[in-house]
Amino acid sequence: MTTRRRTAAPNAEWVLMYRGGLTRSRIAALTRAPAATIGYHLSVALRTDPGLQAEHEKAAGPPPVQVSGQGLARMHQLVALVQETSRYPSRTAADADERTLASWLERRRRDAAAGTLAPAYRDGLAALPDWQRPPRSVADETRWQDRLAALLRYRAAGHDWPRHKAVLSGEEHDLGVWLHAQRQKARRGELEPAKAGALDEMLPGWRSGRQRGRKPRTGTV
Repeated sequence: MTTRRRTAAPNAEWVLMYRGGLTRSRIAALTRAPAATIGYHLSVALRTDPGLQAEHEKAAGPPPVQVSGQGLARMHQLVALVQETSRYPSRTAADADERTLASWLERRRRDAAAGTLAPAYRDGLAALPDWQRPPRSVADETRWQDRLAALLRYRAAGHDWPRHKAVLSGEEHDLGVWLHAQRQKARRGELEPAKAGALDEMLPGWRSGRQRGRKPRTGTV
């Protein structure tokens, strides 16, 4: 009577396949062996080789990322926004929906960098070839819009026009430097008409800024 080595546990071939990342069911399908038998052999192997499970999980990679209907909707909104405006959403935008899209995009960029981006998102975002790293012109436009939104909030909070020399750091300094640069460009005729128009409409008086002399009275004499 001959010994049937193929039934000895653990089966080396099955253990090797499991170590390579294949699941029990996949091994059973490939070898046409009963899944219960595969499970028994692997349980024996796992008891004798404590590192087998970790090697299996590493080879198998992370589990598939679940894609929700809301996530797909966000992706389509993002693609439409970028294609229509030639800029990516900003996390500091005044519009709440745009801030939501910016946060969603940031998470997808992290997923892509980690190699865990869901295929559905990868395929959909392929419509924006530079979505992982916007081209400089797009990035510059996004920063400009961010500064505009920040200055709007600054003024809405009751602050005077920000200064770029009186303070050395902080929000007022940063906004003051940006606003000074816009004024300089406007005087030289280098500020894009669309940007000058946006400033004129949203921040009347931005060209002149603070007025010298005493502050106007707020009460009656």
